[in-house]
Amino acid sequence: MKLDRRTRWLALYVLCLGDLMIVLDATIVNVALPSIRADLGFTEESLAWVVNAYLLTFGGFLLLGGRLGDLFGHRRLFLGGIALFTLASLACGLSTSQHLLIAARSVQGLGGAVVSAVALSLLMLLFQEPAERTKAMGFFGFVMAGGGSIGVLLGGVLTDALSWHWIFLVNIPVGIAVYALSLPLLPADDARERARGPVDVAGAVTVTAALIVAVYAIVNGNGNGWLSAETLGLLAVSVVLFGVFVAIESRTAAPLVPLRLFRRRNVSVANGVGILWSAGMFAWFFFAAQYLGLVLGYDPLHVGLAFLPANIIMGAFSLGLSARIVMRFGTRLPTGVGMALVSLGLLLFARAPVNGSFWLDVLPGMVVLGIGVGMAMNPVLIAAMSDVEPSESGLASGIVNTSFMMGGALGLAVLASLAAWRTGSVEAASQAAALNSGYQLAFVVGAVFAGLASVLAVTLLRERSIQPQLESEPAAAFE
Repeated sequence: MKLDRRTRWLALYVLCLGDLMIVLDATIVNVALPSIRADLGFTEESLAWVVNAYLLTFGGFLLLGGRLGDLFGHRRLFLGGIALFTLASLACGLSTSQHLLIAARSVQGLGGAVVSAVALSLLMLLFQEPAERTKAMGFFGFVMAGGGSIGVLLGGVLTDALSWHWIFLVNIPVGIAVYALSLPLLPADDARERARGPVDVAGAVTVTAALIVAVYAIVNGNGNGWLSAETLGLLAVSVVLFGVFVAIESRTAAPLVPLRLFRRRNVSVANGVGILWSAGMFAWFFFAAQYLGLVLGYDPLHVGLAFLPANIIMGAFSLGLSARIVMRFGTRLPTGVGMALVSLGLLLFARAPVNGSFWLDVLPGMVVLGIGVGMAMNPVLIAAMSDVEPSESGLASGIVNTSFMMGGALGLAVLASLAAWRTGSVEAASQAAALNSGYQLAFVVGAVFAGLASVLAVTLLRERSIQPQLESEPAAAFE
């Protein structure tokens, strides 16, 4: 179905609104974590599941969502993903127990993965002329990047004025509006254009199960004992499941993750950088919110405002500054310098005292982290796509995004366990001092992860021709 220009742009606005809801949910939760912890009785370790339940299913089913869209229709999958995400948001908002919230967050991640995977495909179908497509993608990327800034501020306002439940309930009217507007605006699926072939459900299930088991073992390692039969047994099960996943991917006709791509040096290095970087970056979001709320005593609104400088800086990079830097310096230097700045920013947070000042102990770290993340985010994706054929660039960027989510989940589990261990073992004058000691350790280890990512980028990334990637640069799922 051929749509006129006005309808195409209205459809783009609807796609942006739907994907913005998904992006908002990744940042809006961090501001409310101290309130959720107090209300539902989460421990310091188990609170990580509020974030990880979303990350694991989102990352595990991101690539599968794109494949299902090819097979069954992108419009149908987009509508289904929006409906699932909206219903899961309702369940999150009505949650009165830890288990219900974590289960609903998992379903949210699944719905978010489907929406994010097919939204960009729908954009490509709507805008087929290169000039118009480039303009549309620039607008789409700007909205996605700005979502982080809106999320931290909106999370603070809703939690402070109402309660943490409303950070999820706000999705209900938005989801209903997106679904209703999508029906007349999005192009109908053409059965003749759908792909044929098998769906690698087994691959998505096994890799997600492997990571869930590993995260569960790590989060409960302090309580069960790191050398206990339960912890070691669960880690062994995770390794076996991951081995099964690799075996499936090497033998199936339509693998979720074609292993041959990892023979390309930049694809492998970009994924390694993404895993290490996300382990450090999610430490920043998670533990900085905890530090501000539980140690400095900020209310949710002021927690959100404290994150705003970093998100504004990252938004500025997404408006074209990042692309200009890559055109001038390539991908290796911006990625390496950006990761080094992320490491420095985490170290600045690691020195923040119990009676810290916003201007001396919070703002410098936020600014440095905002610059580092903004500088490195797109070059990592571009580096991965520069090493594959144009027809596989979307798959390459999708794999990096998936690695980012999975690395974030595993890294956050490790750092939450380390922080809880340190908090429980240190002798401190107050509970706030004990908590801060744990957060400082988490920031230091997160800085090590980011530093390793910087070393990987500088030493192993190879420069390739990047002009085609800059002309059709996709919005990152984790923006």
